[in-house]
Amino acid sequence: MDFYHQLPPLASFFITYGVMSLRYLLFAGVAFLVFYTWKKQPWNIRKLGKVTPGKKDVQREMAYSFITIGIFAVSALLVGLLFRTGITRIYLHISDRGIGYFALSVGLLLLFHDTYFYWTHRLMHHPRLFRHVHRVHHLSHHPTPWASFAFHPFEAVIEAGVVPLAVLFIPAHPLAIGLFVTLMMGYNVLGHLGYEIFPKGFVKNPVGKWSNTSTHHHMHHRAGRYNFGLYFNFWDRIMGTNHPGYEQAFEEVTSRKQEAS
Repeated sequence: MDFYHQLPPLASFFITYGVMSLRYLLFAGVAFLVFYTWKKQPWNIRKLGKVTPGKKDVQREMAYSFITIGIFAVSALLVGLLFRTGITRIYLHISDRGIGYFALSVGLLLLFHDTYFYWTHRLMHHPRLFRHVHRVHHLSHHPTPWASFAFHPFEAVIEAGVVPLAVLFIPAHPLAIGLFVTLMMGYNVLGHLGYEIFPKGFVKNPVGKWSNTSTHHHMHHRAGRYNFGLYFNFWDRIMGTNHPGYEQAFEEVTSRKQEAS
């Protein structure tokens, strides 16, 4: 980390932008290849919408996502600047707090982000903000994995603020932060997959009840007054913002039978 932040800011930005872009292309690209091309027919039974997004939809999602990644790269530079001032809780040696806390810190970052995301997401659905900021993301009525970071630049700034804010309060090793942002990428792709991969009954078991699914976020894109959470289903359940038909919709898509050929 010290070597990285000794680089000129422009070099650090391009390295970070390149790494984030490659991760986006890998996660979203593999998901798109599997579900929309290679294994499209076998997975068709788990498709969440009747409409298949077109080429222009994908191009729009990718264009906005690459802008968002640039803003996220600037956020990473801000984290480095805050680290050098000594005001963050970032620590450099896992042994300082142990492997147990290292694992716990990843969970704390996810919980912090889930709370941050839920409330900022609800705020952006206020009519005065939605049409100027969040509407860009909802242009994807039937999102693909490429929509994972398809945000208006103002929304991207809000989303990018979570890591600089989190490291002011949560002691975290750089590797834990790296795992956290990788899980963030993976879950964003899952939420915009357009297919349900979890098994029937998942949302009724003790783990699945409190976890979000592709169905959950896909329904948000179809009915924006519900389903604001990201990783977990805590806040939506507590605040009564789960779509009333969520569990029924999940069971419907996961109960479909493959037609005999």
